Amino acid sequence: MRSLLILLVLVATPTLAEIYRWTDAEGRVHFGQRPPAQAERIEVRPQVIERDQQTREREARSERFFQARRDEQAQQQQRSAEQDAERQQHCAALKARMARLASGGTFFSADESGGRRYYSDAEVDAARRELRTQVEQHCD
Repeated sequence: MRSLLILLVLVATPTLAEIYRWTDAEGRVHFGQRPPAQAERIEVRPQVIERDQQTREREARSERFFQARRDEQAQQQQRSAEQDAERQQHCAALKARMARLASGGTFFSADESGGRRYYSDAEVDAARRELRTQVEQHCD
């Protein structure tokens, strides 16, 4: 723990160093960590750049455009997710119907008079083939 603290102090020390800039008698610019002897100290502050009205409007237009694009992409992703969920639900229903047909047994439906109409083996096989084709087309 102690060595970690010493290491952090050693690493942080260079970041505390100040940089000095001066011009010598010949007009050359120098940089260093110590100021020259008998130097006049001038505090230099970062320059604040004012943007004009056109620049601010252009930035605002760009931001509105990019925000509209982000909103459009989010809506597209949501639609895509909804379509994918719907497709998966449809696929699960197709597979469940296919499993019921594969289980064997007799299959029937209600006719107009309320009675049962039984399907022949050929009709059941045709339904299996149709379901298999739909699963291949619509499911992964």
